[in-house]
Amino acid sequence: MSADTVRAEAFDRQREQRGWYFYDWACSVYSTSVLTVFLGPYLTSVAKDAADPDGFVHPLGIPVRAGSFFAYSVSLSVIVAVLVMPLVGAAADRSGRKKPLLGVAAYVGAAATTGMFFLDGDRYLLGGLLLIVANAAQSVAMMLYNSYLPQIAPPEERDAVSSRGWAFGYAAGSLVLIANLVLYLAHDTFGVSEPMAVRICLASAGLWWGAFTLIPLSRLRDRRSGPRTEPTAPGFRQLAATVRHMRRHPLTLSFLLAYLVYNDGIQTVISQASVYGSEELGLGQSTLIAAILLVQVLAVAGALGMGRLARTYGAKRTILGSLVAWTVTLAAGYFLPAGAPVWFFVLAAGIGLVLGGSQALSRSLFSHLVPPGKEAEYFSAYEMSDRGMSWLGPLLFGITYQLTGSYRDAIISLVAFFVIGFVLLARVPVRRAIGDAGNPVPERI
Repeated sequence: MSADTVRAEAFDRQREQRGWYFYDWACSVYSTSVLTVFLGPYLTSVAKDAADPDGFVHPLGIPVRAGSFFAYSVSLSVIVAVLVMPLVGAAADRSGRKKPLLGVAAYVGAAATTGMFFLDGDRYLLGGLLLIVANAAQSVAMMLYNSYLPQIAPPEERDAVSSRGWAFGYAAGSLVLIANLVLYLAHDTFGVSEPMAVRICLASAGLWWGAFTLIPLSRLRDRRSGPRTEPTAPGFRQLAATVRHMRRHPLTLSFLLAYLVYNDGIQTVISQASVYGSEELGLGQSTLIAAILLVQVLAVAGALGMGRLARTYGAKRTILGSLVAWTVTLAAGYFLPAGAPVWFFVLAAGIGLVLGGSQALSRSLFSHLVPPGKEAEYFSAYEMSDRGMSWLGPLLFGITYQLTGSYRDAIISLVAFFVIGFVLLARVPVRRAIGDAGNPVPERI
């Protein structure tokens, strides 16, 4: 192969990688502005406006404490994701046409998010429905997006490429949160009410998501995986088929189990932190936005910094260290005094420094464990516990609050996910797992 050919291939690969980064830039604003900051407190307030004198709403006749409605909606969204993701993942691997499926999922999610502009009064059911659709679409799109990683980056580049993608996402989240903060704090100056300002922030995340998705769609390439004739089974049957195939690679399945556990805790902290801050600590929306902005800024540095640590200590050891930091940070959050924003900012700083890196390195490490030709199908299982799609954490959080009426008890219950996840991950021999999956083993992993 000539030097010119090598340079051309490297240029094409880097161009595709840069396009890949931009999907994180596009969709992370949803995760930050909508799921983490605005929708939890706002949908909770809408549900409370619709509640009966005992503080319960009754979707489909089921009594639900208004303060738990958001957490239950996040949990319910995973049921939709479980039905859809294995179907889409198997279809993408068999057809090789990931890009159009990514486009459909992204624009369904962007449209549902934009529709949150109409969430006012006591329309809590509309809010729950839009949340479920947006979360499920985000899950499907992220599964397809993540499955590109082993195709666009050789093994020695994946930690760095994955970390840059997360850094792009957190940088976008920071920029949009600054604009959100300006609008929210100065809503009177702009001639809009506080609820209207929140609704504009929610809808703008959907518009941003849709607009910047055009960049990855223009640069990513479909790759044919060869003719496959097996039909795609419905929902749970396809998931069962994927899990049966994973049983041929038990070490990959062991890593995925560890990831599902500890990432369930991470995603629940992300989605419920603003509710904890507003309902339990009595902090205002502007304080919450500023704290999340701090998380975003530090997460950029954290993702890149932990990527560098992985080059020295390996991805597995770096992830294990981050899980220890998560446990300490979450335990400290239980003791935060109410009405003390400074300590909430300290907690936010701790989360920011480990958030991006633990997620980026988990994604890149898993990409080494996926058998060639099964990227989208395996990442459909991986994605079920990513970006707020976890069901057990929000369910535990909601049930704990429903039983105790205390968000402190609800937040401390999540420590179990990090402890159990640490133990499970520590037991996985990742070098042997990579070899068993049929992939080259990097020098340091």
